[in-house]
Amino acid sequence: MRVPLIAGNWKMHMTRPEARELVRGLKARLMGKELKAQVALAPPFTALETVANEIADTNWILVGQNAFWEEKGAFTGEISFGMLAEVGCKMVILGHSERRHIFGESDEWVGKKVQACLHWGLVPIVCVGETLDERERGLTLKVVERQLESALGGLEEKVAGEFVVAYEPVWAIGTGRTATPEQAQEVQAMVRDWLGRRFSPMRASKTRILYGGSVKPENIRELMECPDIDGALVGGASLDAVGFAKIVEEGDRAAREGGK
Repeated sequence: MRVPLIAGNWKMHMTRPEARELVRGLKARLMGKELKAQVALAPPFTALETVANEIADTNWILVGQNAFWEEKGAFTGEISFGMLAEVGCKMVILGHSERRHIFGESDEWVGKKVQACLHWGLVPIVCVGETLDERERGLTLKVVERQLESALGGLEEKVAGEFVVAYEPVWAIGTGRTATPEQAQEVQAMVRDWLGRRFSPMRASKTRILYGGSVKPENIRELMECPDIDGALVGGASLDAVGFAKIVEEGDRAAREGGK
């Protein structure tokens, strides 16, 4: 049985006072409720300690938005997995399309980061997804498989730790457009099939696969009803306590009713 995961990626938003206010707003709406779904928050680096302190009395998960694979050194502007672990992070988002397309991160880089992340005992949330041009040319499954192979193909089943995969079609991130449940399920099912072939059926059945791309309270339920969608990586909608709490609640309800 896979535990649903609803993760909020705040990107480059939220000062420390704003982060504190947002977390307290979420706690006011979600604490005390028996949720099957796990809640995870990925604030900017400057607010990590603030959020860590605010969620210390919860079972919520602190997530880093990115990291570099080296342990330390002359890498101005970067942060290491060890630094994230020290402040309390349990997961790290890797290979997000904004890192790939704005900052030029390659598939090879993502693979190196995954290896380093697992070395530190952290759980990578590995993002994969196609651009609009790639989808229109019928390359979606080929692109996602290439990204999976680069990020996870170098791992050995017997030594690989836990990891999460997040399918985020680039054309749906921050655009208001969302993949239909059928489009999302097709890719999510392919990801699970690839995991079964590359690792083992057991690994495939246990790995959580999230959907990301303009997730909001109005569409989380139908997405979570898909058999291979185990949660969501939420962007803009996670910056509002009321909206994100609704996403968590609706996603949790759909997962329970679907027997996840």
